[in-house]
Amino acid sequence: MRVRILALLQERTASPRELAEWLDATLGTVAYHVRALHDLGLLELVRTTQVRGAIAHHYRVRERPTVSDEAWEAASPLVKQAAVGASLQTSDDYARASAAVGGFDREEAQLARTNLRLDAGGWKQAAKACEQFLGSLARIEAASAKRLEKDPHAAGAAEAAVVMMLFDAIRMGQAESDGAPAAPRRRRRT
Repeated sequence: MRVRILALLQERTASPRELAEWLDATLGTVAYHVRALHDLGLLELVRTTQVRGAIAHHYRVRERPTVSDEAWEAASPLVKQAAVGASLQTSDDYARASAAVGGFDREEAQLARTNLRLDAGGWKQAAKACEQFLGSLARIEAASAKRLEKDPHAAGAAEAAVVMMLFDAIRMGQAESDGAPAAPRRRRRT
């Protein structure tokens, strides 16, 4: 729940009530987790508003949280599964909602899935390539922000989302013992 709240508040400001609606969760549960994230210093209170005799608190993420390699390595399998599951659920919800309103209609939009068979050296190279790609995206975003400062309503300006994954893949529809190669590479672009 906290991972999903952080993901939503990275791109918008929202109250616990709004988050509860988006997450299809109870207000009490969401408010509890928002308070915990605020107490941890991951969220900041942006504003309060008067709503039907009550005060609504609106939060946003202070900065994009990261997990160090050491912390991830030290985390239990259960914690890793919960964090990955929450991130995948958020990514899935976000991509489906965006697709439903034309989020993949742009000529430059990408949707790809590729399976690779890697040795230990290949894994290190692939991980490094992912890190380099994220660095490139950060530089692209910074350059775009400078241009948007000059013209905030520039043609084609829009929010963009990128999801990148590198993980041990299970074989789909094949037994490990049959010695068959991994599933063929597939690439689809929309």
